[in-house]
Amino acid sequence: MSAVPNPIARIRTRVGRTIFLRVAGQDGFAARDRIHLTPGPRWFPPGSAVRMVHADAATFAGGLRALLLQSLHPLAMAGVAGHSGYRSDPWGRLARTSTFLASTIFGTADEARAAVDQVRSVHERIRGKTPDGVPYRASDPHLLTWVHAAEADSFLTTNQHFGARRLSPAEADEYVAQLGRVAQAVGARDVPETVAELADCLDRYRPELRATPEALDTVRFLLHEPPLPGPVRAPYALLAAGAVATLPSWARAELGLRRWPGGRPAHLAGRIAVGAIRWSLASTTMPSTPAAPRT
Repeated sequence: MSAVPNPIARIRTRVGRTIFLRVAGQDGFAARDRIHLTPGPRWFPPGSAVRMVHADAATFAGGLRALLLQSLHPLAMAGVAGHSGYRSDPWGRLARTSTFLASTIFGTADEARAAVDQVRSVHERIRGKTPDGVPYRASDPHLLTWVHAAEADSFLTTNQHFGARRLSPAEADEYVAQLGRVAQAVGARDVPETVAELADCLDRYRPELRATPEALDTVRFLLHEPPLPGPVRAPYALLAAGAVATLPSWARAELGLRRWPGGRPAHLAGRIAVGAIRWSLASTTMPSTPAAPRT
């Protein structure tokens, strides 16, 4: 008897598997089981806000939004353009990022520490100059805090718009504080711990932000030239519309995205795309055997 009982379930499993392996990499299932099933203490307990947010498909929109927002810092963008391989190996970069987040949020404390140590080692080797001659280094705490703030704001915002469950104000503060623990471990400083502090942090960076040619190239790549087969581009366009619609108006203007649809139609597009991803992944992202006790 087939383990997949009907055509719809087979399609769901196939689509979910394809999405999961694109995001997590070809070793994604092995990494998933290692992260979730290895016994031991975790940084964050089951039911915590950071786990609720990052277990939901709304993170797909959040990750895209974060990349767009992060691109507005010229030094951070220069590092991405010069060292990340986002054009030559976009899926590899995505897999490394998703594995890092999964390791630190869901993995054992040892797994989280190993992931942090690896990222810090990579950051120490990344340095250079912008086209204007301004030096940068990926390990700069100021840049790390910007990258973190853009991520935290993006994942939280898209969860509140497209997530399966909206966080309460107290849970939102908890989320910011918990994700901040990861950022501090990587080397960020003056990390916000509440939603209000996160908004203030983003405001403090505003004078440093502008759309460089590298940032605009990233926008074109992410929104107009995604490395996706033709049939997937229409659903991706819905996801992108939702992500763009949740950006602050000043960021949309700076990135030349004011003509992108906003308001209810764009938010509906985002909910449809995230809902479809959530449905597809429902039977794919769980570990293959019952989880070991987590303490």
